Amino acid sequence: MTQAEGPTRARNAVATRSAILSAARSRFAEEGYDAASVRGIAGEAGVDPALVLRYFGSKEELLAAVLAESGSVRDLLEGPREDFGARAARMLLLDPVEDHKLAVLQIILRSASSAKAGPLVRRNTQERFYEPMEAWLGGPDAPIRARAAGAIIMGAALSRAIDNNGLEDEADRLGLAGRLAETLQLAIE
Repeated sequence: MTQAEGPTRARNAVATRSAILSAARSRFAEEGYDAASVRGIAGEAGVDPALVLRYFGSKEELLAAVLAESGSVRDLLEGPREDFGARAARMLLLDPVEDHKLAVLQIILRSASSAKAGPLVRRNTQERFYEPMEAWLGGPDAPIRARAAGAIIMGAALSRAIDNNGLEDEADRLGLAGRLAETLQLAIE
């Protein structure tokens, strides 16, 4: 490359992939799957759109990668079953909000109705939340208990994202966490 063409940028596949995933998470969260474009994601990541496709193959596969890197319910399942409700309530209401988890919630909400993204969102939810939860719970009604817990967790996460559950007082937040812990524990038992 000549000086007139501009400086060369060192190639770092890990950093490039990470930048693309971060930009995609941001765009999918803000715009939803259908409105987000590969060109916009590439621009935010500072790469050529062809590079996005080279790394991920398609916009659908990029969404799948963003969802896959969002984690799973497995961390929540570590520990005694009798403490599940308290662990989950603490995570949902008292622990600091992790921006990437909020972004994934936004992606799910904005993309679930998409003809292309909806099946990916549902498959990811099944594989990364419900299947591990069902296996951990065991028993013939595990799918029902897992979905009951999932519905409560989703509702609590949305409530916190909207207005921090509308509770400014620490004692009120602790009281809500206690009630939520009891409800979640009942859902899985």
